Amino acid sequence: MSRPPTPLPPTPSGAAPRRPEASVTPPQTLGPFFGQALPAPGGGDLVPPGHPAAITVYGGVYDGDGAPVPDALVETWQAAPDGSRRGAPGSLRRDAATGAPLGRGGGPAFTGWGRVATDAAGQWAVRTLPPGGAPPCLALCVLVRGLLAPLFTRVYLPPPHEAAGPGGVPGGSHDGARAGDDPDALAADPLLSSLPPERRRTLIATAEPYRAYRFDIRLRGDRETVFLAFHPGD
Repeated sequence: MSRPPTPLPPTPSGAAPRRPEASVTPPQTLGPFFGQALPAPGGGDLVPPGHPAAITVYGGVYDGDGAPVPDALVETWQAAPDGSRRGAPGSLRRDAATGAPLGRGGGPAFTGWGRVATDAAGQWAVRTLPPGGAPPCLALCVLVRGLLAPLFTRVYLPPPHEAAGPGGVPGGSHDGARAGDDPDALAADPLLSSLPPERRRTLIATAEPYRAYRFDIRLRGDRETVFLAFHPGD
């Protein structure tokens, strides 16, 4: 025979009902909220697949312990190959189903802007055109859980890797100017030249074969990426 539950003692007459004893709510990080709306399919494809001048910039986002951050968001801005920084009208307009840039002229145009989420291994990648200017670089904005404000940095592209690609064609060659063709431009850059060598290295990508550049973003630790502060009016 089962034993009946023990009733609570009655509340004394005229006393307020008993309430559970309050405890401190454990701390929680902000977010992540990005997966619901911000990433769009194809958000890292600034140029269509197979574009002859495309380069790939990719890497990982890592925390202070070196663990990958699987729910970060990386935005990129850059100059067009001719050095212009205006982008195309309607840069943020994307097809809701495919994520393809719509622009405002009835067809896709190079906008210089992309947004991509890191995957389960903390990896991100964008396929884009070599940025113009000396030295060539992309501006990055990183959004990570637990931070109330985004982090801003840059990725500078060194001279391309010349390892042979398909058909014996150098992996870094293409028509027109190439990313990082002038190595002296990196040394002359005001931001890079203001940093000690070990900090400067955190802003320079590694050139790899097949028109690829690797750039890891480290949020803390000995190899923490240099992050930039922007002030109103700058």
